Amino acid sequence: MKPPARSLTKADFEQLSEFRYQMRRFERFSEQAAQSEGITPLQYLLLLHIKGYPERDWASVGELAERLQAQHHGVVALVSRCEALELVRRKISETDRRQVEVHLLEAGEQVLSRLAAIHRTELKSLKGTFNVPEIDW
Repeated sequence: MKPPARSLTKADFEQLSEFRYQMRRFERFSEQAAQSEGITPLQYLLLLHIKGYPERDWASVGELAERLQAQHHGVVALVSRCEALELVRRKISETDRRQVEVHLLEAGEQVLSRLAAIHRTELKSLKGTFNVPEIDW
């Protein structure tokens, strides 16, 4: 049996509210930045998760679905839209023919680099506002 949870104080609610407010402000900033580059916020996140996937320069559709917390078929459609914009390309894996790798193309790299730079600046500006994880840029 779990011990009863401590009651939340007014200060706890204020802290949670401030965190969610700052998080939403950052999300809105990110949405507007992506749109200014002519892509959707989800397209930006797809590019980011491909480039940021640990230990390699591509990610599978399934891995991207997990990172985006989205349905597999929705990510397939998102990849198709990014392919049409020549931001990414699909490639059948050489080691497992059942797996589809998604790779960034030069245009995707360029858009991502511009957006990542302004996101880094925005994150640094939020550092004093609440506990932003320390990122070694």
